[in-house]
Amino acid sequence: MNIHFIAIGGAAMHNLAIALHKKGHHVTGSDDEIFEPSKSRLAHYGLLPETEGWHPEKLSQNIDAVILGMHAKEDNPELQQAKKMGLKIYSYPEYLYEVSKHKTRIVIGGSHGKTTITAMILHVFKQLGIETDYMVGAKLKDFDVMVKISDAPVMVFEGDEYLTSALDPRPKFHLYRPDIALLSGIAWDHINVFPTFEKYVEQFKIFVDLIEPNGKLIYCQEDKEVCKVAEKSRSDIQKIPYGIPDHRIKDGNTLILYNQQEIPLSVFGIHNLMNIEGAKNVCNAYGIDDNRFYQAISSFQGAANRLETVFKDEQTIMFKDFAHSPSKLKATIQAVKEQFPERKLIACMELHTYSSLSQAFLSQYKDSMKMADVAFVFFNPHAIALKRLQEITKEQVLQGFGTNNVTVFTDSDQLWQTLKEINPKDKSFLMMSSGNFDGKILSDILSR
Repeated sequence: MNIHFIAIGGAAMHNLAIALHKKGHHVTGSDDEIFEPSKSRLAHYGLLPETEGWHPEKLSQNIDAVILGMHAKEDNPELQQAKKMGLKIYSYPEYLYEVSKHKTRIVIGGSHGKTTITAMILHVFKQLGIETDYMVGAKLKDFDVMVKISDAPVMVFEGDEYLTSALDPRPKFHLYRPDIALLSGIAWDHINVFPTFEKYVEQFKIFVDLIEPNGKLIYCQEDKEVCKVAEKSRSDIQKIPYGIPDHRIKDGNTLILYNQQEIPLSVFGIHNLMNIEGAKNVCNAYGIDDNRFYQAISSFQGAANRLETVFKDEQTIMFKDFAHSPSKLKATIQAVKEQFPERKLIACMELHTYSSLSQAFLSQYKDSMKMADVAFVFFNPHAIALKRLQEITKEQVLQGFGTNNVTVFTDSDQLWQTLKEINPKDKSFLMMSSGNFDGKILSDILSR
């Protein structure tokens, strides 16, 4: 097939382009800006456009499918040309459904944990030699790409609730129609498209309603909103709750207690224990027994930017994490504090997303960093201007977080200087952002 990508440089889009290229399709694409690592990865496979920009002349009747990225707007000249020519146009999730509609589809949804749970399932499948296609939102260790399309009988999706494309305002996970679905948690996010909590929750109700007839819903019974959604789901759906497995922490290591055995883990934290339990139930639903699951999950080391170790010695440890929403922030801080209770926890987060930089959303962060011994919050006023949001002040941020352990910075140089002045002995540093702290190098904090 000849497949053309409009906005090929996106994190998800370039991975799908590579996956289809590796499957033998002829792939072309365009974008007005392409950043790293997409640029290098596309170049490696010979898929990098010769010039940036939109080129309607690239489109011809020989193209079997056009895949439209979220970055492309409705007035995009290539999109307009494709519509004029009557070419078949798919959004990214539409195309994924198209190539997986004859497979068993496993979809992991929820406001938090979905990348990690998806990664756990894929790790177990790989360890057990189970061929699977997949789509996941982060680079995983031992996986070349974030999307794989093959002749495998099953496909595992990370089910993102953000919008599909300029032509389709449905959340992406509404298009996958799972045979097995997991719902990890519901905590308000993406307020730019879901302006009320009720509107946001409605998207998860629709997701569950779209489970295939006689399908399975695995859901976190520790989350009240998830339980409400599960209880109101269709009667033909098999509902399987999960919670926190029996476990203990010994010498800084977390062990799951199962069948009079202690299963050592390479990850930690209550949220990850629940993630493992959710992944186990998904694997059970696909026919994998507990013994084989635990044998495989013991070596799982986490997804990129999810409590990823930056530095570790006998006296100091530093993690980086994608945490930016209040629920993620709270769970990640709690995990590090409980795993290393004898160490002082220095937690630092960047307000970077549309929601986190919105004045109306700041109150959602109340008490989210209270378990940290020292908490720093950074935001760049320039990022607020770029997102065309109303300005916020340090005082508003402090009021939103609501605890006296928080210090707010708007200058990354000042933040880094403050962090470097902290004696790292017997400290845990936790650096949380969906951005990059204005391009700062995390390990510089510990350089002496």
